[in-house]
Amino acid sequence: HTTQDFPSQESSGSSAGAPMEKNKKERKYGPSCFGYPLSIFFIVINEFCERFSYYGMRAVLVLYFKYFLHWDDNLSTAIYHTFVALCYLTPILGAIIADSWLGKFKTIISLSIVYTIGQAIMAVSSINDLTDYNRDGTPDNIPLHIGLSMIGLILIAFGTGGIKPCVAAFGGDQFEEEQEKQRNRFFSLFYLSVNAGSLLSTIITPILRGEECGIHTKQQCYPLAFGVPAALMAVSLMVFILGSKMYKKGHPQGNIMLEVSKCVGFAVKNRFQHRRKQFPKREHWLDWASEKYDKRLITQTKMVLRVLFLYIPLPMFWALFDQQGSRWTLQATTMDGNFGAIQIQPDQMQTVNPILIVVMVPIVDAVVYPLIKKCHFNFTPLRKITVGMFLASLAFVAAALVQVQIDKTLPDFPKEGQSQIKVINLGTDVAKVDFGPGVENMSVESLMATNYMTFDTTSLKGMNIAYGNQILNRSLNFLGKERHTLILKNSGDIQTELLLDGLTSKSEDGKNQIRFINNLASTINITMDSTHFEDVMKFSATNYTSFTRGVKEIVVVGDNSLTCKNQSISFGYGSAYTIVIQGCNNNTLALRYVEDIQPNTVHMAWQIPQYFIMTCGEVVFSVTGLAFSYSQAPSNMKSVLQAGWLLTVAVGNIIVLIVAGASKLSEQWAEYVLFAALLMAVCIIFSIMAYFYTYVDPVEIEAQLEEDEKKKMENEKSICENGTGPISQSEM
Repeated sequence: HTTQDFPSQESSGSSAGAPMEKNKKERKYGPSCFGYPLSIFFIVINEFCERFSYYGMRAVLVLYFKYFLHWDDNLSTAIYHTFVALCYLTPILGAIIADSWLGKFKTIISLSIVYTIGQAIMAVSSINDLTDYNRDGTPDNIPLHIGLSMIGLILIAFGTGGIKPCVAAFGGDQFEEEQEKQRNRFFSLFYLSVNAGSLLSTIITPILRGEECGIHTKQQCYPLAFGVPAALMAVSLMVFILGSKMYKKGHPQGNIMLEVSKCVGFAVKNRFQHRRKQFPKREHWLDWASEKYDKRLITQTKMVLRVLFLYIPLPMFWALFDQQGSRWTLQATTMDGNFGAIQIQPDQMQTVNPILIVVMVPIVDAVVYPLIKKCHFNFTPLRKITVGMFLASLAFVAAALVQVQIDKTLPDFPKEGQSQIKVINLGTDVAKVDFGPGVENMSVESLMATNYMTFDTTSLKGMNIAYGNQILNRSLNFLGKERHTLILKNSGDIQTELLLDGLTSKSEDGKNQIRFINNLASTINITMDSTHFEDVMKFSATNYTSFTRGVKEIVVVGDNSLTCKNQSISFGYGSAYTIVIQGCNNNTLALRYVEDIQPNTVHMAWQIPQYFIMTCGEVVFSVTGLAFSYSQAPSNMKSVLQAGWLLTVAVGNIIVLIVAGASKLSEQWAEYVLFAALLMAVCIIFSIMAYFYTYVDPVEIEAQLEEDEKKKMENEKSICENGTGPISQSEM
């Protein structure tokens, strides 16, 4: 948000008449509170609710793509960054609409309505029961959910992006010229509301997502996780409308970005038309716009373009920074989130960044920078930006090291064209299984299980099972990219049951997936941790059900009402087990555990160093970058630089799509290293550009322009009065 691109206000008159004039304005524009226009409190509340809505929705978005729409990591990441890029492209459109057509107030109202509708559509798109016709817990019309999601995200992008350049500026418009102190405090309060909204939403919405809800089946509660942000956006809109009669609403005054664009376009066009040698060269290519535009605009545009040129390498920083909400969140789904009494959800790890921002900004300003200054090191703004880029690169090296450790614990899930099979032998003898030519025969001991074996799906046509002299042949027909469990038993004849496991990724919330196999002689009822599995027939299995970590009590009741109990093993974080009900001795349950997915063993706390390094990079990069940009640009060109800064964020997210799509790296740690290397290379390029940059004082340049214009007017006046111009110093 920029705080310096508001239209200038006319002077309120002489100092003697100022109090009277101020009272008139207070009566005209509404009451005040503690010297502040009452209207700004509506704007601050509006911004808090809007930021809660945006960041709350965005926090769970990548997990919604992966676990609800069942997209893979790469597609989830690609669509996430496409959405973020669109959110940072649309502010330019919002600024043009506000400054050239509707004005800030009407633009905020109109696009907030679009925004609210988009959030509501996202909430509806995540309702599992909307298309779960067979009530199996899985949507039957995924394309409908995808379509609704894309419509919702597009509307949200236009809404949040469109109002982004308007709200802060509209708040600044509520103050009079002599209220500069109050205006500055308003922007501090405004920035606090932004951070408070984003921090609280990033904590709360993952908790809401972790709840279970549904009409027919209980699933992760994405409708609630998206519905609460939608409700907050509706509240944001209503609060803003409530203050309508108190606002000072200015009329559209034209957009400076359009003027700059026209000036640049005319200069390029004019230079192209006069490219032949007979036309003399000009000092700067923008001077070719002098036939149509005045010297002031051309000089100011030159100053802005010098800063925008330095922006060229900056998108690479945002390419890494915004992966906190995509790749780093997906990384957290494969880690242990047990922090003692607190269970951290993968998407809650994003809160580390805003928490560290609140802590680090004052420390860096009050401690780090003064210490560097005492060391007599000239830590210029461009050097700070360079250090920020270096730190972001280092953060991705840290992420790569963590990923290497995670990869050692991850199961090898089947890929396209592959199928995986695990064999569990519930029989009393050794079972020998042959899956066809080219596959080594395997022997499975009694009451033992194999690990998952990976096969080419097209080669799996049948299998041969042997218990001693007993032999059974069975045909197979797999779709691929799935896991299966083959249960065997030699009770009289050979019995087989082929289960479709359905587990092809780690649990999104760290819960453990547990299923039971009844190896008793009769039908039983099973209860674990208040979850009931009724009428589980002999030699059959339940579906996987989610359970939290820790020790659980398992109770089995047989047909003869015989009750057996036992304590389970201590479940970890993100595991999957098949529990075989083996027998009952003296009311004590005999159980056998088959580990289907290893629990997460790398703790989420190992992500804190990479978040810390990235946040340090953000503090010295982002805050310094905006301050430097504003210090080097004319006062009426701040909005152009704000648009350019937001554009670097959009381009950064587009870079993620390009690099992640083109790299074709199979290992995630290698992709982290690639991004780190790219940013390091860009960092070196930027440091060279910064070395040759010359700092300017826009105030001094504009004062010189005003003096030149004043002399020009005096010359013209002298010509009109005397018919001759003044004598120049060269003529003297």
